[in-house]
Amino acid sequence: MFRIGKVAVDPPLVLAPMAGITDPYFRRILKRIGGVGLVSMEFISSEALARGSGKTRSLMRFQEQERPLAIQIYGSDASRMSDAAAVVEGLGADIVDVNMGCPANKILKGCSGAALMGDLAAAGKILRACRDAVKIPLTAKFRLGLDDNRINYPDLGRLCEASGVDAVTLHARTARQMFTGRADWRAIRRLKEILSIPVCGNGDSLTPEDALAMRKETGCDGVMIGRASVQNPWIFRQTAALLRGEEVPPVTLEERREMILGHFR
Repeated sequence: MFRIGKVAVDPPLVLAPMAGITDPYFRRILKRIGGVGLVSMEFISSEALARGSGKTRSLMRFQEQERPLAIQIYGSDASRMSDAAAVVEGLGADIVDVNMGCPANKILKGCSGAALMGDLAAAGKILRACRDAVKIPLTAKFRLGLDDNRINYPDLGRLCEASGVDAVTLHARTARQMFTGRADWRAIRRLKEILSIPVCGNGDSLTPEDALAMRKETGCDGVMIGRASVQNPWIFRQTAALLRGEEVPPVTLEERREMILGHFR
């Protein structure tokens, strides 16, 4: 277990925000299976919130059974981002998360997501504005840098801590890598050594054994799992068992059947 502000993350396993995937139905499936300490909503556009988009508001629905829950927001304007953070708090979310790591072209073109790693002054304004806007825990997710020639995650990590961010997540790839190549877990270990706030590691936790290895090799406080949970929704339950020193429980055919039918219903 670790804490993000007053929010206990137990087990120390986090569902990554994934657009079009981590909707209410998927989050509830993982909660029913068990083992996930914190779930994240698919990321939300601060611009769309500012425009009063009904579709965006509909994406932000959640139920009590999903707690603790983080809502991730993205954008390039500090004022809009602070307003969006206030909306997240007003909805009753447990944590507001700032996206500084998304490498998708449409996000980068708007100077949001990982593009903020190329403008730390703008990143700092956003973080401070969001911190001033909310009392709930504030987190940030980012990558190693824009590319191999612009690795600056230690600087952004320090900026987050100085701006009052309660915890950070490092996806140990560059934006240019997208999801290719190997994640550099050594960077997660270095960030953990630099910062005093909790650090979650993300990248290449494809199996329960991978997640356990990341935690042992990096000393990270928590492990964030994304794409692997789509293929295997039981990965959190299985990883939690390994963390307790237990054998990984097998997934029965009956469990698979009930999960499929439940999701269909």
